[in-house]
Amino acid sequence: MTTEPPLIEVRDLAKRYALDGGWGKPRREVRAVDGVSFRIRRGETLALVGESGCGKSTVANLMMQLIAPTSGEVRVAGEPVDPNDGASLRRVWRQMQMVFQDPSASLHPRMRALEIVMEPLRNYGIGDVAERKAKAAEVLERVGISAGAHARFAHEFSGGQKQRLGIARALALSPALIVADEPVSALDVSVQAQVLNLLRDLQRERGLAYLFVSHDLGVVEYIADQVAVMYLGVIVERAPKAPFFANALHPYARALLGSVPAMDPRQRRRHVLLEGDVPSAASLPGGCRFRTRCPLAEARCAAEEPALREVAPDHFVACHVVARHFGVERAGHPAPGIAGNTNLETSNVRLQPSLAL
Repeated sequence: MTTEPPLIEVRDLAKRYALDGGWGKPRREVRAVDGVSFRIRRGETLALVGESGCGKSTVANLMMQLIAPTSGEVRVAGEPVDPNDGASLRRVWRQMQMVFQDPSASLHPRMRALEIVMEPLRNYGIGDVAERKAKAAEVLERVGISAGAHARFAHEFSGGQKQRLGIARALALSPALIVADEPVSALDVSVQAQVLNLLRDLQRERGLAYLFVSHDLGVVEYIADQVAVMYLGVIVERAPKAPFFANALHPYARALLGSVPAMDPRQRRRHVLLEGDVPSAASLPGGCRFRTRCPLAEARCAAEEPALREVAPDHFVACHVVARHFGVERAGHPAPGIAGNTNLETSNVRLQPSLAL
């Protein structure tokens, strides 16, 4: 019996940029993405979250092969993608399409709505002109753009309608996965809800998978199946949505969740105030990248970068302190009676008071 490979598998993906150090100074290197790995199965939504500048959008562009990775690989349905092979890229782009954050910048200003959705079909030689028009009209209708608006230019649409048009263009080739890079961050809250509901409906109808890049944890909680938290180019926590929002384990992830306002004024959140600035990606601290702002930091954090370890079923964390308290010093070697409890504050293993969040 064979197991179906994941739709998308990213292995140790990295992107580094060389910087000129200046007169008489050595060249420096920006490690924008540094060894990111994850999988997305058919019909699943993985949300990539973190502060601005952590590398989320770079990961999305690397996965789409819009920028060439320094190292690592992307596999689609088990087959590796060769960024130097045009035929391979065309096969990938038939399976993966992208919805950009700013639809005004990603939609052709001199094409009408129907032409914008027809363009991917023309590029791949799908159907004749009449068939392309019919397909484009069907997709536009599905995303809520009526026939009377098919002849409009992009600038004649509202922000929400432009994003619907971008979604329609992404759907034209019937892809298996859509990479959505902050697709609702520029929209009003009511329009955000409409677009998010549309994405969920399309996922149910077509079995779509999403890589959903966002910094809005409220949006992520609504749409995601899996959550991966990035900090300075690496993933520091990855888990299914329910256990992540119920009990995030990495100090950075817990600080992000604590910063989300509570809708119920009677509900109190325990805020974790992070001190200090985010280090530069061109001058990363040794050991754990988060240690300069972490309330749990200890001597080992400065000497050794933590690996992403599984501390509970399908729940991975890159933190020495968390791994020690869950008895997972090495992946696959949990200590008896500890790894089953994933609540740091109620665990039988007590955190030192000076290090407790």
